[in-house]
Amino acid sequence: MAVAAYRRLATLIEQPLHLGITEAGGLRSGTVKSSIGLGMLLMDGIGDTIRVSLAADPVEEIKVGFDMLKSLRLRAKGINFIACPSCSRQNFDVIGTMNALEERLEDIMTPLDVSVIGCVVNGPGEAKEVDLGLTGGSPANLVYIDGKPASKLSNDHLVDDLERLIRERVRLKEQAEQDVIARDQ
Repeated sequence: MAVAAYRRLATLIEQPLHLGITEAGGLRSGTVKSSIGLGMLLMDGIGDTIRVSLAADPVEEIKVGFDMLKSLRLRAKGINFIACPSCSRQNFDVIGTMNALEERLEDIMTPLDVSVIGCVVNGPGEAKEVDLGLTGGSPANLVYIDGKPASKLSNDHLVDDLERLIRERVRLKEQAEQDVIARDQ
């Protein structure tokens, strides 16, 4: 109902529209409802600001909003993770690795695409499209930088090693941006 109302309103007025799905639900169900409803409108070019309302910690509302905009490629802020759901082919704990990386790296604001794929079936294809990719392999996992194989990592300290590599990529990206700004001045 909200989507239809916003679509109609967008044809009738010229003013900016603030989008929100009121009473969406708890963290999981509210995230799904808000993402679908707001995502449909935003992809149609409708909406100037968004509000995510969840029966959850208000900090989660902000995170969901930023992640939604990041997923739609409407705002670049922080790391855009691409990860597999994990299966019997995985060569490392994809879910545990993702949970740890998301928590450890949520302070990063620089846009960066990172893939974390547990096997060689899907990993190389995803890794070719991102800034930094990890493909599970045996005896070691393969790291891709800018789509090209770069190094190998064992499972021993995988999360620590990945965090270090990601932070280094962010540092290099930020330095390159600063160099461009300095050159253009």
